[in-house]
Order: sequence, then structure tokens, then C-alpha cells
Amino acid sequence: MDVIIIEDEKPSARRLQRMLKILNMEAQTMLHSVEESIQWFENNKHPDLIFLDIQLSDGLSFEIFESIEIKSAVIFTTAYDEYALQAFKLNSIDYLLKPIDEDELAMAVKKYQERLPQKQAVTLDFNDIKKLLVNPIDRDYKKRFSVKVGQHLKLINIDDIECFYSENKGTYLYTVEGRNYLLDTTLEYLEKELEPQTFFRVNRKFFVNINAIKDMVSYTNSRLQIKLNSYRGQEVIVARERVRDFKAWLE
Repeated sequence: MDVIIIEDEKPSARRLQRMLKILNMEAQTMLHSVEESIQWFENNKHPDLIFLDIQLSDGLSFEIFESIEIKSAVIFTTAYDEYALQAFKLNSIDYLLKPIDEDELAMAVKKYQERLPQKQAVTLDFNDIKKLLVNPIDRDYKKRFSVKVGQHLKLINIDDIECFYSENKGTYLYTVEGRNYLLDTTLEYLEKELEPQTFFRVNRKFFVNINAIKDMVSYTNSRLQIKLNSYRGQEVIVARERVRDFKAWLE
């Protein structure tokens, strides 16, 4: 089986390569830009499977498919938010949200392998997906959350929430008034419910509200530390692989 990785962050590409090797899947070729990928596809046999990042150093990876007709199966590896991921899941083998989880990678590979006997073609409409990146699906996101306070239920408007975080296997919201409340949900579920222009998942444990950011300072290993208006719990650190997307989100 011929597998390639298209990923502009070389440490992330090498990490994915190591993870695939554990699953007995070799990715000998790694490409890091749109231009390099186009040249490679023009001069090489196309692979069976591509692990594809979306935002490369010199543009969106969709430009590759606008220049070259590619019929390889694709598994997205992306930091993009839910509105785009919904479309990718319909049109590709699967998507993996960065930082890539080992179990999710294994499930994606299994899904691809299960399609092999039927030789199902994978058709990707990159123009439609590209439009979704520019014009997100018009949908309703959560406007409020209900939380339990003793024997009572309390409604909290989304604008009154500074952040969502996980701690000790629980998921919490933290309000502008300095109160935290336990939620009966997970951060993965919240990924689908939070408006992506307002909330950003900076790491595995935190979503932050752009309106609650008080300060941002450089941190070790090319990361960022975020200071929120009221929250004083765990350190809020933007994961290194999310820093670039976080900066783009701020703008």
C-alpha cells in the first residue's frame, strides 16, 4: 500500500509517520507545500492513500487538486472547526482533528482498510469544500447552557461564558462572574455546538471566548499563554501545533 503525508509542519509529519508505523502502515513520502506536492504528483505514481493537511505554508491544499486530477483516498488531518469538518466527513474517508489521537487514527485507518475489498471510489468535491471554508454553513449554535445548582436549573447565556475546560474527567464552564459549573457533556461534543468565530479550542482541555482574552504572552516551545479576564485556574496554553491557527482565528 502506497501512503503519503502532506503536512507543512515537519515535526507533525514525522509524528504521524511514527504513529502509522505502529499500525503497520508505511508513509515513505512526506510533502510540505502546495508547490512541492503538485510537482511530485506530476512525476510520480499517485498513492493509494493521502493524509492531507489543509493549510500549508504556501496556500490551501485544495490548490493541489485544482491543478492535478487525483483519485487517491484522503484522510484529512486538520485544525479547522466543525463547520468544515462536517463536509469533509461526508466526502472523504475520515478527518483527524489535530493534535491527532492514536485511537482516532487507528479507527480512520481501519475505515479505509474496510473499503478496500469493495474498491469504493472516493470522490471529493474540493470546490464545494473550499467554499465552506470561506462561507461557513449557516447554522444555529448554542445560545445558552442549563446547569444544575442544587435542586435548581440555571440558564447561562453563551456571552457570559469565558471558557470551557476539562478537569478530573469533568467538563466545566466558567462565567464572567467568576463561577464555574459542571456540565453533562464533553469538549468533543462542544466542538459541534460552539460558534467557531467566538470560541477556539486552544488545546485538549480548553475552549476560550475571544471576548474574554485579556493578554497573550510567549511561552516555552513556541507556545502561547493566554490570560483571561476572570479565570485563574489551570494555565491556559495554546498548543504548539495550534498556534498558527489560533493567530489566524484572532484576526
